[in-house]
Amino acid sequence: MAPICLLLSGAALLLNGLAALDLLPRRDAAVFSLVIGGIQLVLGVAYLGITDDGGPHLLLGAAGMVLFGLTYVYVGLDYLLGLGSRGLGWFCGMVATSGPLLAAAWSAEDPLLAVLWLCWTYLWLLFFLQLALGFGRLGPLIGWSLVLTSQASATVPAFLGITGRWPDGPEAAPAAAAAAAALAFLLLLAGGLAWRGRCGGQTAARTAVAGTAAVMERPLPDQLKL
Repeated sequence: MAPICLLLSGAALLLNGLAALDLLPRRDAAVFSLVIGGIQLVLGVAYLGITDDGGPHLLLGAAGMVLFGLTYVYVGLDYLLGLGSRGLGWFCGMVATSGPLLAAAWSAEDPLLAVLWLCWTYLWLLFFLQLALGFGRLGPLIGWSLVLTSQASATVPAFLGITGRWPDGPEAAPAAAAAAAALAFLLLLAGGLAWRGRCGGQTAARTAVAGTAAVMERPLPDQLKL
């Protein structure tokens, strides 16, 4: 994918993750996603028109931009129009099945990009499970996964491409292995934070219920007894 699209995706993933954690109004994230998705769709079409080197790699790069652009546009419209998210979930499921194919297609020439596609596939899969199959409890995991991987899987690689430091040749395989280890750690950390938040919320709820029960069972003063 073109570095500029990766840079835009880093911002969109971060804002959507914050919205999933209720740290940002979802309407703000939806509008931002709609804008970013529209820009990426334009860039994807332009990429096909102005790039001289044809062939499968051109189509693979454009396909990545279009898939991201459509996802962000759909996310924005889904919330702003109140579509119900079920269709968005199934679309994310379709993209999640395409992700491993794109990763396999890039694995020989660009192993770092292949690793990134596997990470993005996992994120799309989480949305499919939550929105299409009804796993509502995945919300915190999705939020933390988006926040923690947004910069590592999109913004940092974008700057590598913009500055001409994208690893290739002998550096490609070690860079891909390091990226895989870092992203795996961040996703595990996201799972831990989501689990901790869930357990903390359950503990707080049990404490509140127990406190309410104690107040209700407390004897009334003599003058208030019937």
